[in-house]
Amino acid sequence: ETTWLSTIQKPIYVVSSIWPIWEYPRALTLEDYLNGNFQYKTFFPYWISSHEYLHQSAEDNVILYNAETEYSTIILTNSTLSLYFRDNFFFLLTQFLQFWRYSYTAYVYQNNIYLKQHPEEPPIKITSNGKENEIFNGIPDWVYEEEMLATKYALWWSPNGKFLAYVEFNDTDIPVIEYSYYGEEKYPRKIIIPYPKAGAKNPTVRVFIVDTTNPDGLGPKEVPVPAVIASSDHYFTWLTWVTDNRICVQWLKRIQNFSVLAVCDFQENSNFWYCPENRQHIEESQTGWAGGFFVSTPYFTSDTTSYYKIFSDKAGYKHIHYVNGSVENAIPITSGQWEAIYIFKVTDDAIFYSSNEFEGYPGRRNIYKISIGSNPLRKKCITCNLRKERCQYYSARFSENAMYYALVCYGPGIPISTVFDSSNDSEIKVLEDNLELESALKNIRMPKEEINKLEVDGLTLWYKMLLPPLFDSSKKYPLLIQVYGGPCSQNVKHTFGISWITYLASREEIIVALVDGRGTAFQGDKMLHAVYRKLGVYEVEDQISAVKKFIEMGFVDEKRIAIWGWSYGGYVTSLALGSGSGIFKCGMAVAPVSSWEYYASIYTERFMGLPTESDNLEHYKNSTVMVRAENFRNVEYLLIHGTADDNVHFQNSAQISKALVNAQVDFQAMWYTDQDHGIPGLSSKHLYTHMTHFLKQCFFLSE
Repeated sequence: ETTWLSTIQKPIYVVSSIWPIWEYPRALTLEDYLNGNFQYKTFFPYWISSHEYLHQSAEDNVILYNAETEYSTIILTNSTLSLYFRDNFFFLLTQFLQFWRYSYTAYVYQNNIYLKQHPEEPPIKITSNGKENEIFNGIPDWVYEEEMLATKYALWWSPNGKFLAYVEFNDTDIPVIEYSYYGEEKYPRKIIIPYPKAGAKNPTVRVFIVDTTNPDGLGPKEVPVPAVIASSDHYFTWLTWVTDNRICVQWLKRIQNFSVLAVCDFQENSNFWYCPENRQHIEESQTGWAGGFFVSTPYFTSDTTSYYKIFSDKAGYKHIHYVNGSVENAIPITSGQWEAIYIFKVTDDAIFYSSNEFEGYPGRRNIYKISIGSNPLRKKCITCNLRKERCQYYSARFSENAMYYALVCYGPGIPISTVFDSSNDSEIKVLEDNLELESALKNIRMPKEEINKLEVDGLTLWYKMLLPPLFDSSKKYPLLIQVYGGPCSQNVKHTFGISWITYLASREEIIVALVDGRGTAFQGDKMLHAVYRKLGVYEVEDQISAVKKFIEMGFVDEKRIAIWGWSYGGYVTSLALGSGSGIFKCGMAVAPVSSWEYYASIYTERFMGLPTESDNLEHYKNSTVMVRAENFRNVEYLLIHGTADDNVHFQNSAQISKALVNAQVDFQAMWYTDQDHGIPGLSSKHLYTHMTHFLKQCFFLSE
């Protein structure tokens, strides 16, 4: 028997509006956005074989669909589902055909790993040293989950289920962040989380593998760390099973410009995992950090030795390379002044990947197929001209052996989800077309969206601009800059969405612009690595330069320009307001970083190095919001933060507040009690309403 473990979430979708029919088409209201009245739906099938997928129907039944026969079967009814539904998710455990030789279930409870070899048998305890806030087995601690793995798990089954690999994270002696959770009781509760800030002691990590056919007798075996990595502070970055007896483990030095990919084999006679030095592949950056946001993962071929991987080519653009022996002799599979973004699938005769090559727009994502074995290699864009005006930003999911694939188009038009037959790349089924949303939006005056580029001192700055529906270039409009700007991010994307800024452009006739400056991704390493070791400089300069160009266009009221952002965007917003440029009248910073010494080690040191005198302490000190407090006198500043933010701690805004008070600078502030970094729910409605009032007051717009 095979046990399926799956998470199913209920979709939420509403198209509703109460408005006099004679006033159509009407502007989008703040209430429309806050109530989620115009949200799109996507349909991502969960492939379980070469031609079958699972999905949840509109009636909440779990359906097994056969793409070959177009036959569907209800395998779990909504009434059964409701019995197990808890807090929008549940674990579905049921029996299917035996796809693997071994079929066990592993789970983590109280930081220890347990194995069940049969549903009726008691669990076997694989680890016993798990301890809250100290030893984490099979699940990451805070900093690894947030900044390295981007998952809530750290265990991986081998292809046939014989071996289980897991990571042990040791947070003993890691400094902790403590904050009060106020709740409803007389005394607040104290939250304590091990959280290494820049320069602090980091977790130590060990990779273990256990033979699940004999877990008691053999016990977990540690995978050795390559000597070149083990000699100093380091990170585990990812694990990939190649075969049941071969594993690939990726490691990274604490100074994150040096990565090692180690291929290890199980030695049956010695019951040991062996990682020979000649199969340790080094990836190193001379201009910045290794990888993009994360170091990319390999996609092994059927020979179980060679693989495809995305990394920077000699021209400084991220491209797919074929590695067979050494990284130095890797063969480039793609090339050009654009970037390969993600490898979806590698088969014996094709590679499927996404890139932003088509027509030279960095913010697009099209799906490509390269036929392996042809000379020269044949490349075909599967999606570029499918629905050219509607769709230029895709993601995909491929069935086993890539016989079928699902495409989700995210824009620039209304999203649509489809299934294709890979043999001839023909569309065989529309999964979700959002026709109801399309019909409802015919009654809404939507902003006009424009994506274009500015040339500033030899730099190319791409921007997205939302213009009021009745835009007149002979008039003057207030301008709001929405900024994120973090390293390896991208804001100027060809995607659809209805958000707060959609309302501002539609109803309040505010022009909103998003600009990707230096440090942002998918335009080459020169652009990406420009901010290396000096965060908070060029990101701000480029926003200001873009605004000056927008003013030159003639339709921006230069006395009514604002900027806002969240998280890293709150940091850039604060630095822009504190720059003394005189460009911005006002701005709103939500959950901003205020000093890089306050933020997580893995993220911060990737881009800034260490806060030590021998490394980069000087720029850590020079790049704070607090040192610019005096420059806030001539701007209107709204500072917002959740008191239970476990990511960017409330400490950041508390220190900004203290510096402004000490400088006797007036400002506005709003905190959200017991809210985390996302400030969700009712607090979110309050936040956007509050920011709307602040912005309208700044721009002299009537309430």
